[in-house]
Amino acid sequence: MGKTLARLESGIAGLDTILCGGLVDGSSYIVQGQPGAGKTILANQIAFHQARIGRRVLYVTLLAESHERLFQSLSSLDFYESKKVGNSISFISVFQTLMKEGLGAVVDVLRQEIRRQQASLLIFDGLLNARDRAGSALDVKTFVAELQAHAAFAHCTALFLTSARVEDVSPEHTMVDGVIELSADLTSARSVRQLQVRKSRGSAALGGYHQYVISGSGISVFPRVEAVLARPSRDDYPDLTRVASGVTSLDAIIGGGLRRSSVTLLMGPAGSGKTTFGMNFLSLATEADPALHFGFYETPARLALKGQALGIDFKGLVERGVLEMMWRPLTENLLDQLGHELLDAVRQRGVKRLFIDGLGGFHRAAVPPQRLVEYLTALTNELRALGVTTVATWELRDLFGAPLANLSPEFPSILDNLLLLRLTELQAKLRRILAVIKVRDSAFDPRLYPVDITAGGIMTGQRLEDAERTATGVAHSTGSRS
Repeated sequence: MGKTLARLESGIAGLDTILCGGLVDGSSYIVQGQPGAGKTILANQIAFHQARIGRRVLYVTLLAESHERLFQSLSSLDFYESKKVGNSISFISVFQTLMKEGLGAVVDVLRQEIRRQQASLLIFDGLLNARDRAGSALDVKTFVAELQAHAAFAHCTALFLTSARVEDVSPEHTMVDGVIELSADLTSARSVRQLQVRKSRGSAALGGYHQYVISGSGISVFPRVEAVLARPSRDDYPDLTRVASGVTSLDAIIGGGLRRSSVTLLMGPAGSGKTTFGMNFLSLATEADPALHFGFYETPARLALKGQALGIDFKGLVERGVLEMMWRPLTENLLDQLGHELLDAVRQRGVKRLFIDGLGGFHRAAVPPQRLVEYLTALTNELRALGVTTVATWELRDLFGAPLANLSPEFPSILDNLLLLRLTELQAKLRRILAVIKVRDSAFDPRLYPVDITAGGIMTGQRLEDAERTATGVAHSTGSRS
């Protein structure tokens, strides 16, 4: 069995997940990124977390000005505690030492301060200035090597911050144990912040780009869902029992209801009844089967009003604590943030009924869009493993036309059930119809059924036998009657 490395937790949950437990204790890391990427916030967030758990931090800058402006900026962030400054966290500037005496003198000062402060974390903000002062690449390498050696001897983890993008062959890069890169990239008209662990010596790390945000609480990192959940967090035990869909007539069509822990996709254009179907599904929430509505389109207040018109007391379900409403408007969402927020809510509340209205919200947030299949594969596998019965919607662009043309060809394979709600023209009237396309590991009625939205929600009528080509949206009457 391999040796378990001691870790220094950053206090940033997503970052510790990406680093497979946190920074390796006593190791050295470069944190790099362009100005404004959040390096200073990241470093200080780690520093104040360490201070809160009783450790001491030495924060060193190569700034000509005082630290007052730094404290002023940090004071707007939730993690900042002024009483820790000068006590658990010591801020010093070695700018004058560097200018007058050079890199060797800086190393001597920091060696003494690490020992005097008994620091378990050293943050060196200004590696770019040290590079500029160095006479050669060897001088840079010697500086980093000596500083990290003194830190490691004192069991002190070191973070070197730099605005320069350190290349793999640079002397700094070859000396440190890890490299964490922050970036803010423009995608169309929006900016997306991403973090990448470019090097992690002696320790595993989740590869690729991981999204993060900067808010009043500091930096929040969201590991790629398909990376952190490449395998579900627990074993999946398929359950053959059935769960009522909320549409009694549908349950008979699909063999007795939805399989527990299954994932159902409900496709249809606007106005076909997808949200109403989902509200019927959620209306069966109980203390034993708590439910979650995760939507992008309608606010909880508007959904409650719609439920009232359908005879579904959404407000009462929420007040009883058996239903939670999460609304994420289609503005600027991060794909992985959505996934983690959804799964956190499911785990915290023990959700058993989940309605996602609709998957297009994830598609709009995907950067790049091509990763959506892998993302949804990981997400749905985890929901199954958590014992959640999920119904999700997918908005079809066209009122009429081929429905599956809107879907990636891999989509049907990762879903258990595929239902189509269609608007069709028949006898100079628009009619809603339901078609069951797929029910995994179960027999089902493949015939088409008319759908009505009544005061009791959505209902299916007697199967259609007087028309053909109804699934295309333009039906043709055969002249027969059911």
